[in-house]
Amino acid sequence: MRCPTRRRELSWAGEPSVPSKVPVSTYRLQITPSFTLDDAAALADYLVQLGVGWVYLSPILTSSEGSDHGYDVVDPTTVDSARGGADALTRASGTFHAAGLGVLVDIVPNHVGVARPAENAWWWDVLAHGRESAWASTFDIDWDFGDGKVRLPVLGETTTDAAASGALRVEDGELRYHEHRFPLAPGSWSDGDDVATILARQHYELMDWRREADDLNYRRFFAVSSLAAVRVEDADVFDRTHVEVARWFSDGLVDGLRVDHPDGLRDPVGYLDRLDRVTAGAYVVAEKILERGEALPQFFAADGTTGYDALAEIDRVLVDPSGEARLDALDAALRSATGLPAAEPWPELIAGTKRAVADGILHSEVRRLARDLGRHDDPPTEDALAELLAWFPVYRSYLPAGREHLDHAHRAARAARPELAGVLDGLLPLLADPRHPAAQRFSQTSGMVMAKGVEDTAFYRSTRLGTLTEVGADPSQFALSVDDFHAAQARRQASWPNSMTTLSTHDTKRGEDVRARLAVLAEIPERWAEVLEELRDAASTGHGPLDALLWQAVVGAWPASRERLRAYAEKAAREAGEATSWLAPDAAFESRVRALVDAVFDDARVGARVESFVAEIEAAGWSNALSAKLLQLSGPGVPDVYQGSELWEQSLVDPDNRRPVDFAQRRRLLADLDAGLQPLVDRSGAVKLLVTSRTLRLRRDRPDLFTRYTPATVVGPAADHVVAADRGGALSVATRLPVALARRGAASGSPWDDTALLRHAGPTTDVFTGRTYQGGEIPLAELLAVYPVALLTADTP
Repeated sequence: MRCPTRRRELSWAGEPSVPSKVPVSTYRLQITPSFTLDDAAALADYLVQLGVGWVYLSPILTSSEGSDHGYDVVDPTTVDSARGGADALTRASGTFHAAGLGVLVDIVPNHVGVARPAENAWWWDVLAHGRESAWASTFDIDWDFGDGKVRLPVLGETTTDAAASGALRVEDGELRYHEHRFPLAPGSWSDGDDVATILARQHYELMDWRREADDLNYRRFFAVSSLAAVRVEDADVFDRTHVEVARWFSDGLVDGLRVDHPDGLRDPVGYLDRLDRVTAGAYVVAEKILERGEALPQFFAADGTTGYDALAEIDRVLVDPSGEARLDALDAALRSATGLPAAEPWPELIAGTKRAVADGILHSEVRRLARDLGRHDDPPTEDALAELLAWFPVYRSYLPAGREHLDHAHRAARAARPELAGVLDGLLPLLADPRHPAAQRFSQTSGMVMAKGVEDTAFYRSTRLGTLTEVGADPSQFALSVDDFHAAQARRQASWPNSMTTLSTHDTKRGEDVRARLAVLAEIPERWAEVLEELRDAASTGHGPLDALLWQAVVGAWPASRERLRAYAEKAAREAGEATSWLAPDAAFESRVRALVDAVFDDARVGARVESFVAEIEAAGWSNALSAKLLQLSGPGVPDVYQGSELWEQSLVDPDNRRPVDFAQRRRLLADLDAGLQPLVDRSGAVKLLVTSRTLRLRRDRPDLFTRYTPATVVGPAADHVVAADRGGALSVATRLPVALARRGAASGSPWDDTALLRHAGPTTDVFTGRTYQGGEIPLAELLAVYPVALLTADTP
């Protein structure tokens, strides 16, 4: 673990200065061809006014033409000209640094984009020259599987039919298949040769795309064949792929990095060590997904994770545990009414979805593992490997550390499949040997299976409460007590104080305020059951749990467009893979999926029902949202604000969460707040901007007020409705379970009664309202009379 004393914190005193070694906060911007580095630089003054410490940029290396995410890098040696190019990075960095803002950039070490081979000079050369290419060792290709040829899954027909139709042809010195272009090996063709003969002479094989699940011979990013993995464990490959990243630091352009998916690498620990040397110990966070109870390895040369662990804790402390049994009963009723079996316990559910992934879209990876064991086309070995992957409890191990996870998978697989006991026992010592190639590849593969089987499948089947199914979260954990939440924050402060925290990212399944609104359903499960029944009577897919998921999306994201909701509904139905799928879409079922969404817009009664129910719960959802934001921004770690989420963030899964942001609107609202506007809690989201800006500014200007984590003392009959913590001078107070709190008020006449926050004597000011309180006991009825959150400091900001 990096020693915190290596990090130099600088006080801002409200004026721009040299960025600190560790960001006090970050603001994520999606850099795209339509929002370039120069566009980002133009926001510097706004971000300073908002209170941000560092700018956090999505990938900026040259990516595939038209890419709006940048994770399909085709040239890691250059900054993407479509995003502004190297000169724009220099200009933007200068602008940000002059404003006192640091610069954090997202990098992608695991893979490069190969969707259009001509865009990627390294891949093109490998296809042209095969094993003799200077770049052959850059890619993770099993040359011995496939007769020494790279297998490209692009054909939708036989080569004979493709040649006969003219879809497969030689044109301008290249092999073409529809819009696809491929190089021809030197001397491999002449004008008199037929296209099939020419294809047979190449260093690649064009195969039916349906074979990729079983017969692919290069490692991918998860199951995305247009992203080919690179071997950064090789020192030469590392240097080749990081030459531009190294320049950023030698030229002082970038101050820190976010590392995408390090678990896909052969040696993540060694990779982070090399990166630490290249960056001279700069701030680095790793996109490491931790399962519940799992800790970030202490030996990582990184400052922490990208924050999904914090997201799960914050979400769950705002969920009412008393709603679990009733939402379970609703889920059981939906399943029974539509002829579905009872819900499986979470471990069994994900073992099944992971096993389906290992047998399906990632079967080629399982087969390669078997080949690494010297067991080519050995069904019992493949069966046993798939079973181990299905029961592996975390994303991966870092052998020799994490051996206990392999032992757990071995025991579980043995119990589930006793007939495989002998094969499993034989595999265990091999997969536990850190030096064995199969053990190294197993560690790479387990994360792929986990991501596809859990995040991209099981999360769409576990539908009782959408708040719970978020990246890095365990849906079987329904809620978190206040005491357990405090304990988790204290651990973060003690162990990884510079780890990033987040509520929304480009990868979250739902925006933070969608989840905050859906958390209300745990407080009103009977009411939700009534409303869901009415909505399902109006429009249903015929699949009860999926109906629940889709209607939660409508309610959580409302108001939303037909196009946005349709796109989400189709993706959710296909990811779940129960009634339709990506590989085998069911047209009739998907017609019902679209009809469900369309009913909201085409049937006035349905639209009115959605609007009226949203009106019932949105105030409580806003309370949850403001509490979550305060807990994140004031809590331990480095808080990240995802672009635009300083107002209500009601996006659904990607690409919905990468929509353009109206920064002009946010500038105007921030100016109004700074001119004295005391906003209402309403759909404008101005109150969230107030909470965000005032908390970020206080953290930036007074870091000395955020140096510890101590649970604050709240006494009185409504104490369970408060999460409060002293951060070393700044004291945050957040409301939880607002519906039950309102019920208390209806019964007693005052929701808070005599509940009070205890603090030391002396005046204190709420930075959100400007109200000052005297003495050591503050009635919550006074403190939270305007907003459901407060941030107190004894010093006037």
